[in-house]
Amino acid sequence: MSSEILDVIVVGGGAAGYFGALQACSDGPAHVRILESGRKTLEKVKISGGGRCNVTHACFDPRELVAFYPRGGKELRSAFHRFGPKDTIAWFAERGVKLKTEEDGRMFPVTDSSSTILDCFEEERRNKRIQISLGASVLAAKKLDSEIFEVTLSNGETLFARNVLLAAGSSRTGHALVRAFGHSLTPLAPSLFTFNCSEQGLRELAGVAAERVKAAIVIGDQKIASSEGPLLVTHWGVSGPAVLKLSAWAARELLQADYHAKLVVDWAPSIKREQLQQALVLQKSQQARKHVVRASPLELPSRLWEHLARRLLSQAADRPWGELSDATLTTFANSLNAYELEISGKGQFKEEFVTCGGVTLSEVDFRTMQSKLVPGLFFAGEILDIDGVTGGFNFQSAWTTAWIAGSEITARL
Repeated sequence: MSSEILDVIVVGGGAAGYFGALQACSDGPAHVRILESGRKTLEKVKISGGGRCNVTHACFDPRELVAFYPRGGKELRSAFHRFGPKDTIAWFAERGVKLKTEEDGRMFPVTDSSSTILDCFEEERRNKRIQISLGASVLAAKKLDSEIFEVTLSNGETLFARNVLLAAGSSRTGHALVRAFGHSLTPLAPSLFTFNCSEQGLRELAGVAAERVKAAIVIGDQKIASSEGPLLVTHWGVSGPAVLKLSAWAARELLQADYHAKLVVDWAPSIKREQLQQALVLQKSQQARKHVVRASPLELPSRLWEHLARRLLSQAADRPWGELSDATLTTFANSLNAYELEISGKGQFKEEFVTCGGVTLSEVDFRTMQSKLVPGLFFAGEILDIDGVTGGFNFQSAWTTAWIAGSEITARL
C-alpha cells in the first residue's frame, strides 16, 4: 500500500483516457496515472479505419454534427462548441500531425497510418510524464472522504487520488465502477454491426456494392429507422454505411427483436416511384429487343441488377423489355423502391464496434463532465450513453468529453 496521493487516476487506456490524461496536464506537470487492464493501450485507435485511424469528421457546425449521434446529441451540442472537429484538427496540427479530408467527410492522418496518432500520443505522454500501468484491472473504487478516492487493483495494490476519470469504454469493469459510485446505466446494446440475411443468391454477390440506396428497418409493421448511403453485399448478408447507420439508430429495437426484422431497400432513392416507372417504360420503348437482365436503366452493378430482376420478375427477367406489360413494369418499379430482405441475425463490424448505452447522461454535468453525485469523479468516451454512426464521430465525442473533463481537472488542481 502506498500513501502517495495522485492528482488523477484515469481508468482506461483508450482514446478518451489518453486524451483526458493529456489535457489534465495542459497547464503544467500533474501526477497522473493511467490504468489499462489489457496488455496494450489505444487498441481501438490502432485498428480504426482499417489501420488508418478515422480521427474525426469534417462537419464543423455543432447543430449539424449532433445529427450523427443516435444517443447523446442533445448533450453534445454545447460541448462541441467548446471542442469540436476544428479543435481536434488544430490540436494534432500543433503537434505536427496533419489530417486530410476524404470525399465522404472522414478525416485521417495524411500518412494513412494509425501509428502516426499513436506516436503522437505516446510522445505527449512521455513529455508530460504520465504514468501507465498495463494489466492493471481495477477491483474496487470508492471515495474515502470529501477529497480522496481509493482505488484497489486486482493485484492487491491500492492507489489514492484527488480525482478519478472513468474512461473504460463499455467494459464490465467500467460499468461495475459506475454502479459502485451510485450511478445508473441505460440499457446496453451492440451498435454498428452488419446484418445477416439468408436470401438465396444474394450472398453469391459478396463484394458487390450499390453506391447509394435508401434503407429502412421495419419490425412488425413499424418503421424504426431509415438511412441513406452505400450498401455492400457480404458473404453473410449486407454491410456498408447505410446498414451501419441503421444498426446504430435501431440498436435497442433490434436487440429486443433478437435481430429479426425486415430491411426495406430503395435501389433508386434519387427518383420518385412515378419517375422510376416512367424510366422502365422508356427502357421498354428504347431497348425493346434487349433482355431485361442484360440492360439496366439504373446505375447498379450488372450482377446486382441481374439478381434483382430474377428475384422480382422470375422467368420474365430473361425476356426482352418489349414483351413486358405496363402492369408488370408498375409492379417492378414498386418492388425496386421497396425491396424486402429478411434480417436473421447480426454480424460484427470489428473496427468500429461500439456499445449503445452507458452512464445516464442526466447524472453528468456536461459543462465539466463531472458526476453530479460524486465530486471529483469524471466521465469521458464510450462509458457514457453516447454513440455515433461510423465516420469518425465516436472518436470526436471521445476527444470532446475527454478534453472537457481534463480541462476541469486542471482547473481543480
